[in-house]
Amino acid sequence: MYTDAVVEHFSNPRNVGTIENPNVVVKVGDPGCGDAILIFLKIEDNIITDVKYKVYGCAAAIATTSKASTMVKGKTLEEALEVTDEKVAEALGGLPDEKMHCSNLSATAIRAAVTRYMHPPEE
Repeated sequence: MYTDAVVEHFSNPRNVGTIENPNVVVKVGDPGCGDAILIFLKIEDNIITDVKYKVYGCAAAIATTSKASTMVKGKTLEEALEVTDEKVAEALGGLPDEKMHCSNLSATAIRAAVTRYMHPPEE
């Protein structure tokens, strides 16, 4: 059902945790399946120097968030905005059709965090 890469990222997720004094924190979730991600970004000179997250969800949600975090760490904000659910799933060797919606969360969380950093809400 799952590729070896999905099993590896689920069993040994990368970048789990929180960042002290992050530049931006965003929470996204999918009420339909109950998955949720809290993502923290540290950004310096337009580069994501650190990314951490807490995720609540199925194996695919954990694996895709882990993989997505490795895909954006060290990248520019513009490069991070190019991460999509399809690219994350492809990097993991694919996901079962019924789990594809889980990969949307990691890409959505990253894009939301970068967008909020680039265009902070007015206070």
